[in-house]
Amino acid sequence: MIRLTVADQYIKGKRAQARGQVGKKVVGIAMSGGVDSTACALLLQNRYQVYGFFMQLAQPDFSAQLRRVKEVTQRCGIPLQVIDLRAQFKDKILTYFATSYQNGRTPNPCMICNREIKFGLFMDAILKQGMEHVATGHYAQIREEEGCFLLGKGKDKNKDQSYFLARLTQKQLARTLFPLGEMDKEEVYTLVEGHGFTEFRGQESQDVCFLGSSSVGHFLEEQMSIHKTEGEIVNQNGVILGRHKGIYNYTIGQRRGLGISDTSPWYVVAVDAPANQVIVGKDEDLFHDTIDIADVSWSCGRSPRPDREYQVRIRYRHQGAPARITQLSENRYRIIFPEKQRAVTPGQFAVIYDKDLILGSGEIQ
Repeated sequence: MIRLTVADQYIKGKRAQARGQVGKKVVGIAMSGGVDSTACALLLQNRYQVYGFFMQLAQPDFSAQLRRVKEVTQRCGIPLQVIDLRAQFKDKILTYFATSYQNGRTPNPCMICNREIKFGLFMDAILKQGMEHVATGHYAQIREEEGCFLLGKGKDKNKDQSYFLARLTQKQLARTLFPLGEMDKEEVYTLVEGHGFTEFRGQESQDVCFLGSSSVGHFLEEQMSIHKTEGEIVNQNGVILGRHKGIYNYTIGQRRGLGISDTSPWYVVAVDAPANQVIVGKDEDLFHDTIDIADVSWSCGRSPRPDREYQVRIRYRHQGAPARITQLSENRYRIIFPEKQRAVTPGQFAVIYDKDLILGSGEIQ
């Protein structure tokens, strides 16, 4: 469902006018009301005829966010459309989020949302409006080599978002623009402030947009109607040490909230959903040198060479570590690290880099 915030006739007239200009492509910009999408719009206005688009998902602050987006697009002088994807977002993302936690896994909703919603249904809706490309304010880069679109890290290593975009398809990358990929954050602030947008510093967006100020447990219980079932906290020998408050409240590496006293801290090392148990161990029990991944996707079909080392990130804030990759079956691979890695978490994604370019990714088992 598409709700227009500008007249259809105006949009059609502007689009026709843009196409009449030699070399002037029509680009749709995913607007969020934040500094990055604002910078994206400002950068592209000189090169393209641009239109703003905003997703209505499950944002708890949707009305306030929409007001910010309207203000930005009005100040930039570009039209805006709101695309309502609430039902699809609940079906594809919120259901995945809840089911993963119920199965003892820690999901990555942003990565799935990027593939299925933002660069999936949202992109499709924008392209159907006559846009030739979709631009976003992500810090990543796209390189085309011999007809293959390769996703690479952004220039600003502290803001690089290529990890979250690792599941994008060739079709999606071919229609995407990342104008902030060659900029760092300070350059972005300087750009928007030069155009009069001085209110953005210190207003970074949150990682999980639909949670707001709610905890994972509270969201699942209140919004997804998940029934809390308490159970046992046990050590790796099966000795009962305490009680948990629903397995979805726990993730690998967690220390707080266990309610177990000892001379050294206990950490969650596994979640056994069928047994409804949270398994704990000491810090040294969190380290592993081998992990398996499934649902593997390789950029341009280029699978890794077993005689080479690649950089592998096992979560967004992980700096990456060298590893070798071997194939176990058609869509299952094993990653072997020379040095053990801490808190490998089922449900998260391992993203494999060849230098600064993404080779592929898979879900940690």
